[in-house]
Amino acid sequence: MTTTRLQILFVLIAWCLLAMPTQADEHIECGECHDDVVVDSPAHPDVTCLDCHSNVTEEHEDEDLEPLTDEESCGGCHRKPHRSVGRSAHKGEASCNDCHGDPHNIHWVADLESAVSPVNQLEYCGACHNEPPSLMESYLASVHGQALLGAGLVDAPSCSDCHSSHSTLPADNKRSRMSHAKAPETCGTCHALLLDEWTEMSAHGLAWADKNEDAPVCTNCHESHDIVDPKTEDARLASADVCGGCHDEYLATFRLGFHGKANKLGHSGAAICADCHTPHRNLPADDPRSSVHPDNLVTACGSCHEGINESFTSFDPHIDPKNPDHNYFVYVVWLLMVGLLIGVFGFFGIHDLLWLQRSVVGVIRGEYDEEPAENGQYVRRFSRTNIWLHIVIIVTFLALALTGLPQSFSDKAWAQAVIRLFGGLETAGTIHRIAAIGTFGYFAFHLGNLLYRWFVNKERGMLWGPNSMVPQPRVFADLFANLKHFLYLGEPAQGDRWNYIEKFDYLAVFWGVGMIGLSGLMLWFPIWFTQFLPGWTINAAYIVHSEEALLATGFIFIFHFFHTHLRPQVFPMDIAIFTGKVPLAHFRKDRPLEYQRLVESGELDDHLVDAPTKAERRRAYLFGSLFLFIGLGLAVGIVTALLAH
Repeated sequence: MTTTRLQILFVLIAWCLLAMPTQADEHIECGECHDDVVVDSPAHPDVTCLDCHSNVTEEHEDEDLEPLTDEESCGGCHRKPHRSVGRSAHKGEASCNDCHGDPHNIHWVADLESAVSPVNQLEYCGACHNEPPSLMESYLASVHGQALLGAGLVDAPSCSDCHSSHSTLPADNKRSRMSHAKAPETCGTCHALLLDEWTEMSAHGLAWADKNEDAPVCTNCHESHDIVDPKTEDARLASADVCGGCHDEYLATFRLGFHGKANKLGHSGAAICADCHTPHRNLPADDPRSSVHPDNLVTACGSCHEGINESFTSFDPHIDPKNPDHNYFVYVVWLLMVGLLIGVFGFFGIHDLLWLQRSVVGVIRGEYDEEPAENGQYVRRFSRTNIWLHIVIIVTFLALALTGLPQSFSDKAWAQAVIRLFGGLETAGTIHRIAAIGTFGYFAFHLGNLLYRWFVNKERGMLWGPNSMVPQPRVFADLFANLKHFLYLGEPAQGDRWNYIEKFDYLAVFWGVGMIGLSGLMLWFPIWFTQFLPGWTINAAYIVHSEEALLATGFIFIFHFFHTHLRPQVFPMDIAIFTGKVPLAHFRKDRPLEYQRLVESGELDDHLVDAPTKAERRRAYLFGSLFLFIGLGLAVGIVTALLAH
């Protein structure tokens, strides 16, 4: 009986204990008060209010509750992430809810509706990381952002893939996934093949593996957020400056050559650093595995220049012509060309400044006052053949200058604008070559005309005498007389059919066409020429071509324009070359020796013609002004570029 009673008592006590409510199983009806809260959390289907709100009792007032911390609400279950955040850059800066969103609507991370899904990370991370604005904008425009949002590839890298989810640290922290020490491995989680190639076959990767903190890593070349496809036009045009951030000496020599100038002028097809050195297998040139090792240059250069031989490969794309240690022969060529440039510009600069000041004084004194000769008697100075030949020279010369000079000054805004005006460097190059053919054409025509006059017409006096363009002892006497006149020490030289300046202009065409023409052909057909010439001659040809072009254009647009159009006596333009006629009064004053000879021989009347018609004058001023303004514009560009240099 006693045993039975004890058993019954034990059962009653146990039942009472089990029936007593516990804090974890209290029947607290949260919805009775919090009817505005809707809990719909796919990630927490079995979590109750009290699992997160652990500071809540059945009878509570809001003001009695201590603020709920991440440790209390989330850390109980998510211990490892909580510890990671506590050691990250987000400690005390961002709570769990700041990143994961509404605590009552938490989704699985893999769910696209999750606040931390690859797509939504941009919004939630960007809410805090919005300075500078370009930070998120750069990512959105990058290949990663476009792959994620444009192509819908949810596996494309988003914020947490690179910066980690909970262990986010500043990039300058050595433990950061984006630190110098770890960035390659972070990028390599996706770009595994490139990482292997880079660490084993690249001077950069080998230096990084050797703990060299100055070695460039992925983010140095590709940036962090503004990552673009390296094959795009913009990326190719910008890549040289990226490499030049470390290799500044090579960037400078790159910009001096064909490839660098073409790149600067917007030609994305021109070879860039990665084309020759490769992007992830770039090794020193003395390494037999290097693409630019002497044994491999035929293959490397041949990828663009088909059919080359070993001779071609002695061309140096990074040569500094001012450095004799690079190539002494090229250095000597540069020295001679610069000496010629300085000599010609120096002599005519002094000569024309003296002439200008003497002319201004002459105008003030009234030495050149005379009646307009628009309707008076004129003398035929140039034949129609001369006129048209000169027009062809003007057109081809301006075309060559407009398409060639920008390549010499490729870093100047005006040069880049001119190339864009032509539709790009390739179009400009085509026009340049057509103009070159025109130059060879008029030069051949003139030589043929001279030979015809000599052998068929039996014309003499072309090699010597007053009608010859060949310089004779008198040119030195005339020069000395003019210099004395400029210095107010005597009368000017007595002019004849051709003065010393006109003879210089004429012979300069022979020199210029020969020098520019031959060097231009070498640049046009380098593979053919290097069949029997070493490759460095292409470097030398480039020096000759560019310096001689600068000499020709500078002389024509500055000194020739002054001699023929801009000096006070004829300003604003001498249209004789377009009409072929000069006023008899001017002819008698400017060329008294020729005038006297024609009078004495009785041939003057044979040279007299009517004045140019208004239509002829109008055409002359129209086309002459067009050519003059283009030339003067280029002259300003040349002078400003040289002064800046």
